[in-house]
Amino acid sequence: MHIAEGFLPPAHAVAWGAVSAPFVVHGARSLVREVRNHPESTLLLGASGAFTFVLSALKLPSVTGSCSHPTGTGLGAILFRPPVMAVLGTITLLFQALLLAHGGLTTLGANVFSMAVVGPWAGYGVYRLLRRADVPLMGAVFAAAFVADLSTYCVTSVQLALAFPDPAGGFAGALGTFGTVFAVTQIPLAVSEGLLTVLVMRLLVRSSRGELTRLGVLVTRAGRATADAADPSRASHASGPSDASGAPGASGTASGAVTR
Repeated sequence: MHIAEGFLPPAHAVAWGAVSAPFVVHGARSLVREVRNHPESTLLLGASGAFTFVLSALKLPSVTGSCSHPTGTGLGAILFRPPVMAVLGTITLLFQALLLAHGGLTTLGANVFSMAVVGPWAGYGVYRLLRRADVPLMGAVFAAAFVADLSTYCVTSVQLALAFPDPAGGFAGALGTFGTVFAVTQIPLAVSEGLLTVLVMRLLVRSSRGELTRLGVLVTRAGRATADAADPSRASHASGPSDASGAPGASGTASGAVTR
C-alpha cells in the first residue's frame, strides 16, 4: 500500500524522507553513470521503470478499506541493481502521487523507503544468494520478485505501526494488525508478481540476450571458463544449472549463454 497523502504525522514524514534521500542520490549517480557508459541500456531502463509504474498502479481492494498492489521492483533490481531502482521507484511514486492520487507528496519519503529502497535490496539479495547456490535463473527471478513485493509491505506495516501504535498492544499490537490486514491480499499478489516477472524475463532472454549478458544476468561459456580458471573451486559447479534449465528455448543457441 502507498501511504496516502497527509496520513503520517509530520515528524514521521520528514524522518522517512531524510532516511530515503541518500539512497536516491546514490541511485541517481548510478543511473547517470549507466546511461553515460552504456547508452544502449536506455530502452531497457525505460522498460524497467514502466514495468514498475504499471504494476504498482494496479490498486486492488483489501480488507478494512485499505488497498494492495504489486510493486514491480524486482525485475529492475536484477537487471540494473538496487541503487538504480531507488531512482526509478522514486520517479514512479512521484508521478503516481501527482497524476493518480496514489500515495502522496508528504508521504513520498516513506513510500520510497519501502518500495524503492527496501524492496529492491531484499529481492536482489535473495536473487544473488540463490544464484550463488546454482538455483536456475527463473527460480531465482521468481523468488526475487516475490520477496521484493512482500518486504515492501512488511516495511509499510512497520511504518504505520510506528506512527499509530495500538492503544493496548503498542507497536507490536499495531504491527500484528497491519501485517495481518495486508497479508490477506498481498501474499497472493506477491506470487502473481513473481510469475509475471518470470514471464517477462523469459521474453528478455530470447529478445535481449546480448544486453542481459553485458548486465551479468547471463554469462557466456567463455566467461564461465575464465571464472573457473581464476577460481578452481568453481569448476565443480560447471555442470550446474544453466539458462536452458530456467528458460525453455535458451539452450543450444549460437551465443552459448549460460546462467551465472
